[in-house]
Amino acid sequence: MLASNSCYPVKAEAAGATRLARRRGPAILAPMRSHTTLGGLCDGAPLDRPALVAGDRVIGFAALAAESRRLARGLAALGIGRGDRVALWLPNLPEWVALYLALARLGAVAVALNTRFRSAEVGDILARAGCRALAFAPGFRGIDFPAILAAADPAALDPLETLILCGAQAAERRALPPKRRVLYDDLAAAPPFEADRGMPELGSVIFTTSGTTRAPKLVLHTQRSVLAHACDVARDFALDGGAVLQSLPFCGVFGFSQAMAGLAAGATLVLQPAWDAEAAAGLLERWRITALSGTDAMLAGLIECASEAVLARIPFAGYAAFDPALGDIVEKAERRGLKLVGLYGMSEVQALFARRHEGESLERRRLPGGRPVSPAAAVRVRDPDTGRLLGQGESGELEMRGPSLMREYFGDAAASRAALTEDGFVRTGDLGRLLDDGSFLFETRIGDVLRLSGFLVAPAEIEAQLQRHPSIDGAQVVGASTGAGVKPVAFVTLRAGARFDEALLAAHCAAGLARYKVPSRIVALEAFPTTMSPNGLKIRKAELRERARALLSGEARG
Repeated sequence: MLASNSCYPVKAEAAGATRLARRRGPAILAPMRSHTTLGGLCDGAPLDRPALVAGDRVIGFAALAAESRRLARGLAALGIGRGDRVALWLPNLPEWVALYLALARLGAVAVALNTRFRSAEVGDILARAGCRALAFAPGFRGIDFPAILAAADPAALDPLETLILCGAQAAERRALPPKRRVLYDDLAAAPPFEADRGMPELGSVIFTTSGTTRAPKLVLHTQRSVLAHACDVARDFALDGGAVLQSLPFCGVFGFSQAMAGLAAGATLVLQPAWDAEAAAGLLERWRITALSGTDAMLAGLIECASEAVLARIPFAGYAAFDPALGDIVEKAERRGLKLVGLYGMSEVQALFARRHEGESLERRRLPGGRPVSPAAAVRVRDPDTGRLLGQGESGELEMRGPSLMREYFGDAAASRAALTEDGFVRTGDLGRLLDDGSFLFETRIGDVLRLSGFLVAPAEIEAQLQRHPSIDGAQVVGASTGAGVKPVAFVTLRAGARFDEALLAAHCAAGLARYKVPSRIVALEAFPTTMSPNGLKIRKAELRERARALLSGEARG
């Protein structure tokens, strides 16, 4: 079990020059810069500071490093070695971090599993990744993990040899599938493993994409890409020596990227295993949090619970917009003393790949995208139909490269070839454009973009016009193919007490948009269909597209 440790000071290493003059700030402590593998992540860290805080447990960098070495020995005794995959089906616990570092020391790969996943999802990922071991916490939030495993396809569990139980008692082993079962604490009682078998080019972690129409792809990152991106984020977000609220789950690339950057900067990660706004507000005050990022829904709850004095202590917070009903979150946070900045990230280039600057205007800060945090990263825009590279202000598919780029889609060479260009860019599948200040703007997923009357149109443009009407709480626009081409269809939710008037809303759209952008139909819903992701709820656009198609095809038949 991880415990507190005595700590000793270490000299800070000055950061190199930042990519843009406006981003220059204090030197950032980045202990990883003297290492080429993740096994040494905590070596040379500021040992007079805690690395992790979990409830009443305060764990120093030295204790975390020592624990990871002991775990590495225990895992090696189970036969885990270079290239093997081990699934971490855990919430934000210190054990997640210690196991990840131990696997890196062995040159093995962590497969990040969402604790919300159930039998079909878990079985699919375990099978395709070929995981030899699975670590989980049987008692977490009353989730019946053994029952979920028991309901999985037995063939999917064939490669699985070992179950690692975190925080469990020996008696809890009896309900588990017939695999070798070991307790985390027993692994951590092994002698330390001092060797480092990791290498920069070795795989380090696998994340799943948030696919909604097919099985998620397995995104493989190397030790090099994780280390390089962690240092870049640590410098750009000025995390040196601070405290980071780690409510975003480790199992998602958003939370993982923030956590690795925090450790790279010698900061303290204050862990929250499950999101609770009131509890998070208490952590902000108790641990004098200086950095955090989150989804719009998380931050909306936090700014209601935390005091203005506590929020004002945070220089800025990165946010990801998922909920259309929270379009005014930046203004609300501003009134409470917290500056929010838009972000951009995806599994293939990691989260926090780019951000808006806190010194920009509120209107700029609310935009998703920004400038890459890495001086070595690049972004370009390509017309998805002609293949022509586009200039400023022209919308097309965003392509990106940089130190944070994935190595491949694990086990899917065809998908990897389709996504990665010969000159090292990834085709993001996102629609965006370059702006006149040198940053870029994310507009929507290419699958969501509409080609109306020959023009590419981001649904967000039509949604924004609808949400300017006082009766509308939220809006989602999708395209439906007809004999006359693709037509936009809008789905809206109403403010409390508002009356729905389709003709009035269509006229409102026509007053502010070109005629071809005016929705063919506007439909009122009680709520949008959603699905849960590691970072919160996401709108099920595919379901809305099907409803729009059925609606317009029915009208055509009539």
